[in-house]
Parts: sequence; structure tokens; C-alpha cells
Amino acid sequence: MKFVCLGFIDENKFAALPQPEIERLMQECLAYDKELSRGGHFIGGEALDSARKAVTLRIKNGAVDVTDGPFIETKETLGGILLLEARDLEHAIALMSKHPGVRIGPFEIRPANEAVNCLIAERMNAPE
Repeated sequence: MKFVCLGFIDENKFAALPQPEIERLMQECLAYDKELSRGGHFIGGEALDSARKAVTLRIKNGAVDVTDGPFIETKETLGGILLLEARDLEHAIALMSKHPGVRIGPFEIRPANEAVNCLIAERMNAPE
């Protein structure tokens, strides 16, 4: 099964960490990602830039409305995603529980929607 692991971070708290600690933590995260990859569990991932650089799109009065930043007011913002292959949710939890990123913010683990992802893949691979 595929799982999307959403890593959240308190940007202010993270920015307050000493640079050597940030670098050490990043190296630990990358090393664990490599371990997940060797086990056939790491599918991919993306780190996200600051939520301060984000925009949110909505339909307002029939037109697209663009607002700065994330919609929800919260200290923790989405910091990145990790795509994971695991037997089931319990296995995904066990794998992500060892990820060093959990020390700086929570991870939401959600099963990928295989049916919709299949439709998307079919559409992307269909001849025009």
C-alpha cells in the first residue's frame, strides 16, 4: 500500500534552532530516508518552502481568488511530504515512528487513494 506522510513544522521554532543542530537533524533525516529506500519503502518526497511564500486558491463569486499564505491559522504548517510503501497502516506507523523528522513536528500518515491515482495514471498514459 502507498501512504502519503505529511510532515508539519513550527517554522519559528525550527528557525530558532542553532545551524549545527539543523544540519545534524537534516543529515539524520536523509540517512533514514536512505534506509527506507534500501528497504523498498521510500517512494519519494518533497520538502516545502516556507508557508509565508504560499498562496491559496478558492472560487469566490465565480472567479478564482488568490490569497497569501495558508488558509488555516496555525503554528504548525506543512513542511514536506514523504511517499511511503508499507504493508498496512500499522507498518507505515512503525516505519515513520523512527523518522528523525518526528522530533521537530508531527506527521500525518494517510493512505493514498489508489482508485483515483489509477484513473490519473490511465489518463496521463492515454494517447491523445
